[in-house]
Amino acid sequence: MRFPLADWIDLHDGVPHNLAQSGLKGTLATLEATLKHPEAPDPEALAQELARLVDVPPERLFLTHGASEGNALVLVFLARHLGRGSSRPVRYAVGVPEYPPLSDGAEWAGLHRATAAGAVDVAACSDPNNPTGTALNDLADFAPTMARAKAVLIDETFREFTEVPSRAAGPDPRVWTTGTFTKVYGADRIRVGFVVAPESGVAPFARFHGIMTDEIAPASVAAARAILRDRDRILAESRGRLQRNLRALRKALDGVPELRAPVHFDRVAEGLDGDAFGEFALREGVLVCPGSYFGDPSGVRLCLTSPKFPEDIAAYRSVRERWLDRTPVRASRARRRPASRRSRGAR
Repeated sequence: MRFPLADWIDLHDGVPHNLAQSGLKGTLATLEATLKHPEAPDPEALAQELARLVDVPPERLFLTHGASEGNALVLVFLARHLGRGSSRPVRYAVGVPEYPPLSDGAEWAGLHRATAAGAVDVAACSDPNNPTGTALNDLADFAPTMARAKAVLIDETFREFTEVPSRAAGPDPRVWTTGTFTKVYGADRIRVGFVVAPESGVAPFARFHGIMTDEIAPASVAAARAILRDRDRILAESRGRLQRNLRALRKALDGVPELRAPVHFDRVAEGLDGDAFGEFALREGVLVCPGSYFGDPSGVRLCLTSPKFPEDIAAYRSVRERWLDRTPVRASRARRRPASRRSRGAR
């Protein structure tokens, strides 16, 4: 059991046309070749190599077991750190549509959702955005609340599908970032990620991280270092797949924006009830993620990760056309999620 989006994806993993998996797990030949030749299991060396990659001093980078753990650590830390000495709740802002564990994680950390005009302590977002796949060109575009936030958490899970540099190296002193080996490298099974803290947060977060986390397994450290050694070769395969699948997506659907991640949020001019359509598509053998999981029921998320994506997107287009022909119903404004049993899951 993880969270509703993950449960929806994993419960229906055997559907013939799976457009719900956002990662490349088990599909990269270059990764498999790399993992046969691990590097020395030196966590300090791994942290230094990652720090060079995101262009920050190594003391700012902290290893985790993935970006989800990194996000949770930062949210809990900020809830405690920013709340000291104040009786006012620490407040957060998350945009829509957005990856659900950012807002749900903030709630579990004890943060309170900010009002439109109220104080904001922590703003959280994914960049590129999950589920839209588009870039956050300016932090001010995230939400009017961004400029008022004391700290900004940016989940950069999909960033390395492009050459865009990490925001960790940018000039904004409020920014915290997280990254992972589970998406562009397809290395879910090694469970390695990282947090980059702003300079002002390094000392207190180092104490928090040291108390609250376990060390990364040596085998995972060795594998992660091997991936960085062969990074260019692995990225050529994963980025190449994204570009091929993006071309197939553009041939199948109109109005696809510039994507910097292997996800696309599909809305149609006629209107779309993402929940009902997601259930219909599932019955027709096509798995997508209803937008209500991301706070926006007006569309569905499609993932461009499968080696057979051109076949899958053709099936999706056929199903979508049949749905629009028979169901001219506009999207509901209610945030409801399709019913599903619990299972393990991923983004």
